[in-house]
Amino acid sequence: MSTGLPRSGTPKPSGPHLSGLRRKSPEQLIAESGGDLEGHGLKRTMGLFQLVCFGVGAIVGTGIFVGLSDSVAEAGPAVVISFVLAAITCIFTALSFAELGSAIPVSGSSYSFAYAALGERTAFLVGWCLLLEYGVSVSAVAVGWSQYVNELLNSLFGWELPAALSSGPGEGGVVNLPAVVVIAMAATLLVRGVRESATATAAMAVLKIGILIAFCAVAFSAFQDDNLMPFATHGLGGITAGASLAFFSYIGFDAITTAGEEVKDPRRNIPLAILICIGVVTLLYCAVALSAIGAIGSDAVANKSAALSIAVNEVTDSSVGGGIVAFGAVVAIASVVLAVMYGQTRILMSMSRDGLIPRVFERVSPKTHTPVANTWIVACVFAVPAALVPLDVVVNLTTIGTLATMVAVNVAVVVLRRRNPELKRSFRVPLYPVSPLLGVAFCLYLMYGTGWTTWVQFAVFLAVGSLLYAGYGRKRSRLVSSPATDPAAPVSPEV
Repeated sequence: MSTGLPRSGTPKPSGPHLSGLRRKSPEQLIAESGGDLEGHGLKRTMGLFQLVCFGVGAIVGTGIFVGLSDSVAEAGPAVVISFVLAAITCIFTALSFAELGSAIPVSGSSYSFAYAALGERTAFLVGWCLLLEYGVSVSAVAVGWSQYVNELLNSLFGWELPAALSSGPGEGGVVNLPAVVVIAMAATLLVRGVRESATATAAMAVLKIGILIAFCAVAFSAFQDDNLMPFATHGLGGITAGASLAFFSYIGFDAITTAGEEVKDPRRNIPLAILICIGVVTLLYCAVALSAIGAIGSDAVANKSAALSIAVNEVTDSSVGGGIVAFGAVVAIASVVLAVMYGQTRILMSMSRDGLIPRVFERVSPKTHTPVANTWIVACVFAVPAALVPLDVVVNLTTIGTLATMVAVNVAVVVLRRRNPELKRSFRVPLYPVSPLLGVAFCLYLMYGTGWTTWVQFAVFLAVGSLLYAGYGRKRSRLVSSPATDPAAPVSPEV
């Protein structure tokens, strides 16, 4: 007589209320993805250098070219300390991503980590939050790209695209055509193959780092100590507020783990790439902030959307330098669109592989080894809000969703350390469990600061996601049809 237990000896959740507690073991996730071989129709073509460039491409964009001025407005010259504090805050979660990315090298990233540790329903909601994070990010960044294209055209040729074609209806235009173009270009590169898109991302990352280093050299040539005084203009509170804003300049490192099935030696290269990216970006941000303020003063940088261009123009007494910086911004923002779209398609592919969303998202072209239909669907969905809809109203909602995902990843580290101590981990979070718990604490603190209105919006957003899971994902989950007694595919309840 059957006992209803899988061979692992753990009861399998059953019934509509418990089915969301189903988990996949890390070993099952890796086996289903082909993670120890060539991936699920994907090819391992990315080395460490390309992966680092991919990470830098995902991180360095509007945060430094646009967001720097907002942080300076809060902290003054002490914004350098704000960037360091933001990096320290970020590193706790980055370390958790590094451990899980080395232990479970699959394309699902945070979604797959949550599936292994926290259960199917939580994993679906993490994927739901990632859809919001990546979708709004790509659309908003594409709009920023359009603005910098106009600035570049103005700097070089003295003319801009007409407002009707470079802004949406909410900003007095008809359609933001450049935003659609950059998304289409990114999709075209992504469907051609990982090698091609990785090469393009690496080239853009090297170019924008070179331009930012050149900016620092020019700005430091006009550096004046007096511009740093008073240093902490708004005291400790200003430094903290600046750090909260600067924190989001580091977002994007999580996209590195979405390449888990296309990276050579992922157990080594994923954690290395994450740590290298955080280090490089921190040094770059601090150098850019210090040189800009030292050259023209914090008041001239604060609340200026094109602060870097202004600094170069003032130092060189020419608009050519500003045009070069604008070109750097165009390249930087384009690489963010490319990297984030890549990450979104891989997460959707993992969710589709598990049966939680339609199967079209998991299909991989045998010719290019890329999810072609998935990529073009994502491009079309992202292009609509980029072209037509103002996105300011959902920025805080995106922020809280991103932080909630990071909380889940930090918790997953603790759960898997206790539940799967034998799991192969080429990188382990130092100072465990202090590090992941601090990651949770910092993320919750930043979530608290988003305000009660955002929390209400987030609750509604999660409720919609829960309904989608109950109506579609729970019924079509491939764990439902998986043999509960298959020892190669253990299914355990959430604890």
